[in-house]
Amino acid sequence: MRNSSLFTTTTSTPDFGDAFGGVAIWAVVAIILAIIGGILVYFLFVKSGNNPKGKFVKWLKDFLAFKTMWLEAITKVLYYISTIFAVLFSFALISTSFLAFIITLIIVPIIIRLAYESMIMFIMIWRNTADITKATSEDGKKLKK
Repeated sequence: MRNSSLFTTTTSTPDFGDAFGGVAIWAVVAIILAIIGGILVYFLFVKSGNNPKGKFVKWLKDFLAFKTMWLEAITKVLYYISTIFAVLFSFALISTSFLAFIITLIIVPIIIRLAYESMIMFIMIWRNTADITKATSEDGKKLKK
């Protein structure tokens, strides 16, 4: 006679309701903490009138106040990556279609360049506007004295 307990298996399925409930509770807690933290960082650090003493703290304050913009550097690096990828990928098309190879090798980098130039143009407009605002506010301060 065989022992039936050897051939029985017990499987347990995860209870997704409990897991989802835990995630939902943590999401609410995270949102509340993020709102409180964001308000505190803004008013106690970024908007405060005191000048930071350390080099890192000054950089952090400028970074959080968006005085240093990373978008231009990131956009340029993404341009280089996408152009190099398009050129290298075009060589995969030689065996498929020579016309597709030529189009990908010449036209796609031009299209990528035009797209990234339009993005950089908006960044340059922002930078020039910021420079004009800074120059006019400094001139206004000089005139008042």
